[in-house]
Amino acid sequence: MRALICGVGGQDGAYLARLLLQKGYEVWGTSRDAQIAPFFNLKALDIRDRIQVLSMAPNDFRSVLTVLRACEPDEVYFLAGQSSVGLSFEQPVETLESIALGTLNLMEAIRLLGSSIRLYHAGSSECFGDLGAAAADENTPFAPRSPYAVAKASAHWLVSNYREAYGLFVCSGILFNHESPLRPARFVTRKIISTACRIADGSGERLELGRLDVVRDWGWAPEYVEAMWRMLQGEQARDYVIATGEAHSLQAFVAAAFAELDLDWREFVSSNPAYFRPTDLAWSQGNPARAEALLGWKAGFRMHDVVREMIAAEKLAEPGKRKT
Repeated sequence: MRALICGVGGQDGAYLARLLLQKGYEVWGTSRDAQIAPFFNLKALDIRDRIQVLSMAPNDFRSVLTVLRACEPDEVYFLAGQSSVGLSFEQPVETLESIALGTLNLMEAIRLLGSSIRLYHAGSSECFGDLGAAAADENTPFAPRSPYAVAKASAHWLVSNYREAYGLFVCSGILFNHESPLRPARFVTRKIISTACRIADGSGERLELGRLDVVRDWGWAPEYVEAMWRMLQGEQARDYVIATGEAHSLQAFVAAAFAELDLDWREFVSSNPAYFRPTDLAWSQGNPARAEALLGWKAGFRMHDVVREMIAAEKLAEPGKRKT
């Protein structure tokens, strides 16, 4: 089997690449400029030399078609695109083009090639908007509240349309928050973990965050890529919510991180309105019952497990404590 991972350099792309290699796949990956991309995450997992990479601009149809012809994959995982909710308010056009148009270009290329390629599209729990203390499943209506969420919702409905109208094997994984040590520093979970570890080492700094009362469903990224793969192995293409089914406030995440380091978070953390988003979701929680029933997938890690694993990795990455 040959797989193409669009956005192979990101958190999910790297973990998915490792999983597919373990399953015996030939793995190809794309980035906007593969010749200069550092692929730090692939190197961190020690798999960079086992992956063939190509340059691809998802919003350029010719670029997409050229890559599909070059590697002739059995499966495509579209994980590329602008991935920050906060940044999408500053770059709405780039966000919409890279996500919605990128998804459309891939499906249209597969259709025109007459190919049996199976496509996974990375959806997002952000599409649901504010759930009001309810857990969302695959039938929960979308109410996007950011340019990022609008882009993901648009791509989701394009996937549904191409599946029904053209018979393509395409599906969306509606993933709730999933974290790991490979998260970029701009993501709030990584910011919390890294800052807490520095404070524990005596940095003397404070951690400033936005709203602490927001509630999220946090899982472990290496487990979530297993769900992606399982979606493309069945007889029928479906969309799935991937989540732990548990909800915790950001304050609880912060408290768990500092407690892991024997610190009281209240002494070091403050909420700064400068970090509030124009619109933010108060509650985001998923119901993964379909994934468990039809895919046999269930999250093993919960929020406290995620915190513990991320802190352990952060400690190893500190000067003088690196793996040799």
